[in-house]
Amino acid sequence: MSTETLADAETTGLFELPAKYRELQEQARELAVSVRDIAARADESSSTDPDVRARLAASRLTELAVPKRWGGRFDAVDSLAMTVVREQLAAESGHLDSMFAMQGIGSYGLAVAGSDAVRDKWLPQVASLDAIAALCLTEPHVGSDLKALSTTAVVDGDQIVVNGHKSFITNGGDAAIYSVLTREGDGYSLILVPADTPGLRTERPHQIIAPHVLSDVIFEDVRVPIDHRIGEPGKGFSLVLATLATFRVSVAGASVGMAEAALRLALEHANNRNQFGGPLSRLGSVPEHLASCWTDIEAARSLTYRAAAAAARDPLAGLHLSSMAKVYATEMCGRVVDRSVQIMGRFGITRGTDIERLYREARPTRIYEGSTEVIFDSLAKQLIKRGL
Repeated sequence: MSTETLADAETTGLFELPAKYRELQEQARELAVSVRDIAARADESSSTDPDVRARLAASRLTELAVPKRWGGRFDAVDSLAMTVVREQLAAESGHLDSMFAMQGIGSYGLAVAGSDAVRDKWLPQVASLDAIAALCLTEPHVGSDLKALSTTAVVDGDQIVVNGHKSFITNGGDAAIYSVLTREGDGYSLILVPADTPGLRTERPHQIIAPHVLSDVIFEDVRVPIDHRIGEPGKGFSLVLATLATFRVSVAGASVGMAEAALRLALEHANNRNQFGGPLSRLGSVPEHLASCWTDIEAARSLTYRAAAAAARDPLAGLHLSSMAKVYATEMCGRVVDRSVQIMGRFGITRGTDIERLYREARPTRIYEGSTEVIFDSLAKQLIKRGL
């Protein structure tokens, strides 16, 4: 075998997605295109859009959010699968992307550490989207500093009593189950609370610039059976960390999808708009902006896929890569969408357009699931402690 042939054999597919992920990518693209007719409406909604939910359920992609034992697609939740799917969904609809992602984020702790009875009841419903899942972490006065939370869990006989106030909870008000991070004794526990439990109520005092299914969730002497504690008492933070390790990188995937969608819109506009005797795409700094955006997107995608593949093998060992990908891709997305708006001029800042919607969707990604500043602080501590 010649040197050239040997090199070809060894590198074929080295930087390409394996076939099963390309198939998922295509399924996700088909679903995303299928909601294009209702995406603008759904993305302005503060509650779950029934048509988006029906189409997502019919696609069966939410099976990726839970392990195979409870109706999932794979033996374990696969970070790379979640990431490539989110890349396609977010390019068309933030509402669709969030609905898909939160099925995994809201149920992951339960899947890895819940009691068999509770998992057997709820996880098949999460996989089929018959039950919407949510994760309750933040509070009115607690954001990134989760150890300052005040929601409590107290054992009373064969029950656990939860009291507290969670804020800015995705899927709040529409979820069937809430995984709630609480203070229990000297530690922190994750408690599964069904939405119809007496004493639980939701309020919607806030909305963000890219409308979202979002609410405060209030617990007043909420009682659940003791087997609704997820994992060991006081070990809830480890489950939250495991959730972030598995799903944080998927935010990077969604950001790559949004950036590519924005660039596609900008390129179409620039090619079809004539200014000063020629297409805008050949005028002044516009070509440089287009090429820079394309380069940024491909760089972010490469890091994102690498991080997602590492997370699929060992989420906690690859958390630093997932964090890097999340920061890089979300910051990249902000730059690319902003440049795309600039290229499109007044058409880029017109209300009700796809690019305006992407502009609003892109901004929150740099804050949720770890803000850029908090992640950089964590990465710096790791680098200083252990070196490269």
